Amino acid sequence: MKLDLSAAPAPLRPLTDRSAWHLRANAPVVGWLLATVVVAVGHRWVPASPWLLVHLLLLGAVTNAICVWSQHFTDALLSRRATPASRRWQVARLVLLNVAVVTTVTGMVTATWVVTLVGAVGVGIAVAAHGTALWLQSRRALAARFRVCVAFYVAASWLLPFGAGLGATLARGLDEAWHVRVVLAHAGVNLLGFVGLTVMGTLLTLWPTMLRTRMADDAPRAARTTLSLMLGGLAAGVAAVLLAAPPVAAVGLATYLAGVLVSVRPMVTAARRRPPATFATWSAAGALVWLMGSLGTLTGVLALSGGWETAADRVGIVTVPLVAGFVAQVLLGALTYLVPVVLGGGPAAVRSTTAVLERGAVVRVVLFNGALVLFVLPAPSLVHVFASLTALGALVAFLPLLVGAVLAHRRARRTPFLLPTADDVAAAHARGHEVRDRAGGRQAPPVEAVTGPRRKGLAVAALSVLLLVAAGGVALDPAALGTGSGATSAAAGAEGAVAATGRTTTVEVEAANMRFVPSEIEVPAGDTLVLVVTNTDTTVHDLALDTGRTSGRIAPGATETFDVGVVGRAIDGWCTVVGHRQMGMVLTITPTGAAAVPDAAPSTNAGSAGDHEDMAGMNHGSAGAGPSGGTAPGGATPSAAEDLDLMATPGEDFTAHPAALSPVGPETVHRVRMTVSEAVTEVAPGVTQRLWTFGGTAPGPTLRGRVGDRFEITLVNDGTIGHSIDFHAGALAPDEPMRTIAPGEELTYTFTATMSGVWMYHCSTMPMSAHVANGMFGAVVIDPPDLAPVDREYLFVQSEYYLGPQGGEVDMDRLATGDPDVVAFNGYANQYDAAPLPARVGERVRVWVLPAGPNRGTSFHVVGGQFDTVFSEGAYRLRPGNAEAGGSQVLGLAVAQGGFVEMAFPEAGRYPFVSHAMIDAERGAHGFFAVTGP
Repeated sequence: MKLDLSAAPAPLRPLTDRSAWHLRANAPVVGWLLATVVVAVGHRWVPASPWLLVHLLLLGAVTNAICVWSQHFTDALLSRRATPASRRWQVARLVLLNVAVVTTVTGMVTATWVVTLVGAVGVGIAVAAHGTALWLQSRRALAARFRVCVAFYVAASWLLPFGAGLGATLARGLDEAWHVRVVLAHAGVNLLGFVGLTVMGTLLTLWPTMLRTRMADDAPRAARTTLSLMLGGLAAGVAAVLLAAPPVAAVGLATYLAGVLVSVRPMVTAARRRPPATFATWSAAGALVWLMGSLGTLTGVLALSGGWETAADRVGIVTVPLVAGFVAQVLLGALTYLVPVVLGGGPAAVRSTTAVLERGAVVRVVLFNGALVLFVLPAPSLVHVFASLTALGALVAFLPLLVGAVLAHRRARRTPFLLPTADDVAAAHARGHEVRDRAGGRQAPPVEAVTGPRRKGLAVAALSVLLLVAAGGVALDPAALGTGSGATSAAAGAEGAVAATGRTTTVEVEAANMRFVPSEIEVPAGDTLVLVVTNTDTTVHDLALDTGRTSGRIAPGATETFDVGVVGRAIDGWCTVVGHRQMGMVLTITPTGAAAVPDAAPSTNAGSAGDHEDMAGMNHGSAGAGPSGGTAPGGATPSAAEDLDLMATPGEDFTAHPAALSPVGPETVHRVRMTVSEAVTEVAPGVTQRLWTFGGTAPGPTLRGRVGDRFEITLVNDGTIGHSIDFHAGALAPDEPMRTIAPGEELTYTFTATMSGVWMYHCSTMPMSAHVANGMFGAVVIDPPDLAPVDREYLFVQSEYYLGPQGGEVDMDRLATGDPDVVAFNGYANQYDAAPLPARVGERVRVWVLPAGPNRGTSFHVVGGQFDTVFSEGAYRLRPGNAEAGGSQVLGLAVAQGGFVEMAFPEAGRYPFVSHAMIDAERGAHGFFAVTGP
């Protein structure tokens, strides 16, 4: 069927009202996309960044785009022209929507529930009103072949208020069991309901139009079946999430997926007639692949999960594929096609606009989807970081291209053509018709697609970039492939003096519970040994041999196979991750059936499976070298303690760790994203260590709240080994929230503070002493009820360093003795000697103290001061006005205990504060209050 628009030529209008309208209406979409990019780049420094990234994209950019473009398609499908009155109402709805989104974001970032609730209500009203307007328009219109597509938009818009209500409920706070369920229901209604229904309803007509081919004859019937299955499956799935078990929800999700597949079949038929050849079509196809893959994965996860906590831990694997692979990609693909269409202006203008938006199409599509594959596959954390930056760059490229396209369109419009209006073109395309211009000629396609060898060359170039991304991530974490893992390449080989038999012996080894099983392997002398190592533990391990062979890092659940070579002598093996060897991860390989062959190199396995009950006996051997720390067998690295001078002063660029404690804010829900990272950090003048940190510092970020407050902590492991977190401020079963997560993974730890005090948090991955000593600790301050205000508050977290080599990790031998090289307040020896803490005469000063250890407590004392208030481990030991007229000279605390003292300084001067375990004060637990006159 052809739509002939050759009658009654009309003069070319300047930029049409409709084109100008779309430029203005889509400005918020671009604004929210820019905000998403800003948060993505600076997410480490932005509060609630994971929530913001998802909601700036979905609630901001995507919701605006849906409200603008679903109206556009409704008008086209119903052959309806917008009136000034309908435009005014649409503008009012869009203004309300954007004000409500800003309000919601403000409420979540500030943790102000009332503000969040007002914003959620506004979003629900705006979108529900949009859906109602579309429903009324469809009721009044004449029968249209694809009216069913408008039903997708109406149903989607009426679902969003329910999703917004669930989101507001989450912001208010729920107990852990209901929180998990409501999160899943909220995501299902919004992502699969509002976004999913809209996208599928649009692609039914837009997909063949983008391909410039006819729609399948059975497309309307497929659309009705799809709508029924998607709505039915979504309703059943959400009901099951709230009322039943994960396997029941999997049935609903499978029904939803079946609805998607019904619509995909005619799309595949259309693609066979005219294969995708543009950025718009490739992006839409890629988005559908990510959607179907994510739905299939999610269905399997729910079907195999026995409870909702288990399901919640697993469904996170589809978050990025759904949000980025499906939603973001289909949004940019659709805009790439639609923007030139609505701007119009004749073939020259459309071709010019599209040509700009299609620049680098092959490279952008391959880079984005390839980087996303790298991100979701198991890989070193740095590979994930580089892959996410690559994917973000491929998406962000759309924004400058959009600006260039608008400028190109304006230039092209200067040459008049007698062609159909943009309204005519859009309406005809939406119905799958060909279009003839007013001179009788067929409308030319906007731009020629990249074909043949050039397309292949661009794809190969993009794949080469992805290989560099992966190689770069591995190169910066050599242990990921086993290089630098602790085995010495200078060690002698495995064969000794034995002759090779030509046979191969294969042995399966399991890494579990800080042991290799079996830990003793016998091999016929002269056989080639192949080890198949499977990590069934919850943290990263490896296996290094004294021959120089190594398995490389093995992620939890992964298996590595490596060839030991011909075995002719005894061989020692161990895990090189810091502390794991000392915990008992050792292995011996012994040749049998031949005369004893002396070791070609001295044995380095001083610890055996039988002597690990004695902590001192665990540390005769040295830890693995390289990124894991310690020294390689056969060679010792000098300790940084040789460079330690506790009388030295820090350099000019030194900045002391902030000791001042900020007052508790009004929020009752505290959402924190805490990233594990590794950084070479100065811990004393001229002494550096490679610390593992929470949030980039040791101690990690200080959290503060009141009794009854809820804390939601998202732990992200950007390190190279497994880590975990344990909050003493919450009481809950540790099995799931305190589990070790592998590099690149994250978990959410939620607890309610039911008791006051200053509480420690720390990494609880074994060996725990190594993780705490290497920087993984921090404090949570929960104010006692009716805590009186003071003039100044300070927090001191005391800890110890057992110095490895300069720039290296903790020395496990030194740690086992419990004899530290440095004892420090807030992570740096004597730092408040160089940067004294201010106070004034007569001011009331409160000092919170927490000894994080891992081995030594504190006896906190202020020289020249007396404490009239002492709060220790949840109770006041001393308060002003006591009957005994008593005071306190020290706050004595064991490791991980906490409390505070209060005092007023009687006169100006420098008041030292120390741990009165004097050897620790002399090792760096020392500082000054600089007290000035009133």
